Amino acid sequence: MASLEHNHEQESHLIININEDNSRLDRVLCRLLGQEKRTLILRLIRKGNVRVNGKRAKPDLRVISGDSVFLPASLRPENAVETPTFTAPPIKNLITLFEDDDLLVIDKAAGMVVHGGSGHDSGLIERLKVQYNLPELRLAHRLDRDTSGCLLLAKNLHALRHLTTSFRERDAHKTYLAWVSGHPYPYAGRMQSKLLKGITQSGERMVVDSEHGQDATTDIQTILLREYQDWKYSLVALQPHSGRTHQLRVQLQHEGHAILGDPKYAEKKEITAYKTIKGKGLALHAWRLRFIHPSTGKLLECRAPWPERWAHFKA
Repeated sequence: MASLEHNHEQESHLIININEDNSRLDRVLCRLLGQEKRTLILRLIRKGNVRVNGKRAKPDLRVISGDSVFLPASLRPENAVETPTFTAPPIKNLITLFEDDDLLVIDKAAGMVVHGGSGHDSGLIERLKVQYNLPELRLAHRLDRDTSGCLLLAKNLHALRHLTTSFRERDAHKTYLAWVSGHPYPYAGRMQSKLLKGITQSGERMVVDSEHGQDATTDIQTILLREYQDWKYSLVALQPHSGRTHQLRVQLQHEGHAILGDPKYAEKKEITAYKTIKGKGLALHAWRLRFIHPSTGKLLECRAPWPERWAHFKA
């Protein structure tokens, strides 16, 4: 981990350790000083108040071992410490799907944010670092707050880099389960879109299918067909081949089969119908994760069990 030290002029500097070699400057500072300071960190970097080896830098600068990063007074801790102090109640009933010296795979509960910020003092990653005494723990990928299921975390930089490459080159595969409105047909196929982030007139962040967006591809397979009082809904399996924001939610809504309980993309009548079958929350679950272990080179598969909030769907 990078460390803080004071020079004779009482200027605070961050000295980059080998474990942070080739990491982005903004991410190093967020990991050390706290994700809740991300907005301040980015602003100070862009204003030139944070300097690397005495020079101005951009947030995406790749720092190397031994670099000296000057921190302005507003980012300096009161005492030089290895990592920032952080307290939070432990996560109860946490389900661990796999763990070894390199990796931790958990079954994330719906409703839990993975990172602090955006109105949240702390997220799952900050709490796990303290709960398991793993200061180097980092997310290998992300899940939306309301999505449950397999979440992969790396315990060291070697594992993180390997996994990041695997996800970028699509050597790692994720399969989601989702309850959606209607009966998709054909029962198997591929959804292809160009997704673009945007903001509505009310200020809400939305993702839309636009010719100016980024390519997004997802395979879909219908598993179960259900009907309740002439209202049709289905269970589908989804395998994304890209990792765009809200990809599955937007693509399914565009196909006319919005994910049940989706407050952002589903229509009001679908939300109402979902409640009639005692549905609660976004019906999206990261069920299976397949990837090559960064140290052993062997294929590893993890599966998150059927969510308790879906118990009524078994009937």
